[in-house]
Amino acid sequence: MIKLNSVFPYVIGSLLFVFGNILNVEDVPSKLIFEYVGVALFLTIFISFASILFAKKEEVISHLGKIFLTIIYIVVPFTLMVQIPFLNSTFNYVNTTILGVFILIWVNDTFAYLTGNLIGKNKLLERISPNKTIEGFIGGMLFTFIVSYFLAQHFETLSLVMWIVIAGIVSIFGVLGDLIESMFKRQAGVKDSSSLIPGHGGFLDRFDSVIFAAPFIFIYLQIVQ
Repeated sequence: MIKLNSVFPYVIGSLLFVFGNILNVEDVPSKLIFEYVGVALFLTIFISFASILFAKKEEVISHLGKIFLTIIYIVVPFTLMVQIPFLNSTFNYVNTTILGVFILIWVNDTFAYLTGNLIGKNKLLERISPNKTIEGFIGGMLFTFIVSYFLAQHFETLSLVMWIVIAGIVSIFGVLGDLIESMFKRQAGVKDSSSLIPGHGGFLDRFDSVIFAAPFIFIYLQIVQ
């Protein structure tokens, strides 16, 4: 969508992912991930500024802005997302944590759509996404909280309170992520973010909610654990 012709975001993303998994394999305490992310962001800034030396046709500020947008919007959230299963009392990999997060996101998206179609009248943010309604937002949030209760009964690694808080994060920041991605598409003048999944808004639409929610879930679990 932003037509960034640069290899640096891919290199940075790959390095963050690889080193993040090395930390987990070597059982480095989870609290050190913050320091790791800090160092990674410093290297990101350095590499990004260095990359503008190789920008040919694009203006320097535009090129640099696109690189930062790609890293902050895509690379960092996915890097933190793969750390979420390790954020528990034992700091071992627990797949039900990230599975529960995706279930809550699917529930929120599904029931926001259904509620909005059935009783939605008041637009949430019409200039960005004309189809989203306040009623849909509230309906999605309500059912997400309900499902979080059942998740706590089956995915016992996290407590009921934790699942409820995560449900709140998903409901609020998931919708924000959806709206922000819609804004990007609107400003880019495209209907879909890609043609990989025709009729579904593109590949990015499948992850727009979790992209924005994952960093806040990571921070919350990092604090409580």
